Amino acid sequence: MKAFNNVLNLICLSASLAVQIAGQTTQVRTITVKSEPKTIVWIDDVRYGRTSDDGTLTIKTVAHGPHTLRLRADGFKETTKAITAAQQGTIAVPLTKTDDKAELKYQEAERLSSTDRDAAIEAYREAIKMHPGYTRAYIGLARALSENDDADGALGAIRDLRKAAPANAEASAIEGRIRKDAGDDTKAITAFKRSIVEGKGFQPEAYTGLGLLYKERAEAAGSSGDFRNETANFDEAAKNFHVALKQLSGAPDATVLYQLIGLVLERQKKYAEAIAVYEEFLRFFPDSNDAPAVQSFIVQLKKQMADQK
Repeated sequence: MKAFNNVLNLICLSASLAVQIAGQTTQVRTITVKSEPKTIVWIDDVRYGRTSDDGTLTIKTVAHGPHTLRLRADGFKETTKAITAAQQGTIAVPLTKTDDKAELKYQEAERLSSTDRDAAIEAYREAIKMHPGYTRAYIGLARALSENDDADGALGAIRDLRKAAPANAEASAIEGRIRKDAGDDTKAITAFKRSIVEGKGFQPEAYTGLGLLYKERAEAAGSSGDFRNETANFDEAAKNFHVALKQLSGAPDATVLYQLIGLVLERQKKYAEAIAVYEEFLRFFPDSNDAPAVQSFIVQLKKQMADQK
């Protein structure tokens, strides 16, 4: 569900509720993170957004059970904090100023990654020189190189990272995406599955990657008239997308998963199920920029169902 920033008066908001995530009932709770303004907030390494100018961010879809908060703000030391299984309401996470040159250079690289990728790559490399084995800098470098169409460089960064951290779920997920984009499905599947194992079952990026891979296989099979493999691969795609969606637990990236699941169901001519997924998307993300398009999908599908009668 969308994270709201204007939440200064929501400190006492802590009621738990049940929501439907792609047809599965999941018990969730609301937490309000209180920290520095414009702090990036992750839960279990899933990004939920930034705190507002008053330093608060409310997240209404935190699944029950223990979790880990991670917070980062420019000029401050990155901090993690455990969320207990029953904790809800406001969680205050004070941040400490940092003068660590490697961390500040890494923060600079993160800022540059969306505006000047080449400069970001250089900044990531400088951070690594200052702090050999800097895991997050290697991850950022691998992503930036991959987005810069330097697959070999990105894989090299992952290999270098593994010298310091042999088992890193995020690195394996990035490798899986690179292998998939290169058309090497076997190595991609191996990397994605290794990522899931390294993440102890929790790795929405890897599950999404597997879903996309199987979706593309299904489309290729369908275009060649191999409808048996089309069905099998669409089923596999939907299964992986559903797991990823559940693990994202209402984070902003879930918007893409809803649409992917809906598309797969449409291709399988499961129109009623697709409509249910799209309607759930509109309940969770009514203010999304994609909401009008999703509403049009529902209208079109209802028309198709009526025409079939």
